[in-house]
Amino acid sequence: MRLLVIEDDKELAFVMKQGLEERGFTVDVANTGIEGEEKALANGYDAILLDLKLPDKDGLDVLTFLREQELQTPILIITARHAVAERARGLNCGADDYIIKPFDFVELKARIQAVIRRSYGRTRNEIKIGRVRVDPNMRKAYVDGFELSLSAKEFDILEYLASRYSDVVSSEDIVEHVYDEFFDPFSSVLRVHIANLRKKLTAAGGESLLITVKGKGYRLCTEVKEKECQLCTEEELQD
Repeated sequence: MRLLVIEDDKELAFVMKQGLEERGFTVDVANTGIEGEEKALANGYDAILLDLKLPDKDGLDVLTFLREQELQTPILIITARHAVAERARGLNCGADDYIIKPFDFVELKARIQAVIRRSYGRTRNEIKIGRVRVDPNMRKAYVDGFELSLSAKEFDILEYLASRYSDVVSSEDIVEHVYDEFFDPFSSVLRVHIANLRKKLTAAGGESLLITVKGKGYRLCTEVKEKECQLCTEEELQD
């Protein structure tokens, strides 16, 4: 899942980006409140990690502004401010969680996964859809109990499609949530990843579990055979 870290300390921001990417997240960084606001509104993040002590404006003002813009993305405050009143104020301004520095990456990952899970309406971290099971914590995926051998980006795409199950997910939406801000939208990388993921799902399942919906995007169809899929009309299906 794609995260935005809004942190003015460039060294700490680098450490957070590196640590979170090592744990499977795609991470963009903003070093000021204004830059953070612009990126948060321009891109499709799954969660935002927000420091309160920023050089141009207080983090709570950033939080308030983003909520006033009706941004629904989960926001976790990460700060050295530990007073109960400060925590209550942050949560009342619209934060989804409040984490005190210094933090442990194991707990940080768990808290990020928890707010993302809730934002997608799930109560469990693991995603099970018909014959497909995706474990975001272990970054493993299975078809009929058989573990798939996926690259990092193939797993990210499958996790996102599983999180959006029953929806048709456009290429643009996948790019927004799986790749970082430096991704070239004109490259063929996404098509290659989709093709490889489809082959691996088909090899494990004995039939196509990832279909292309003409002119719209992609959808997991794991309950029934592709040509009998209740989610897609015959006109939508593309070989």
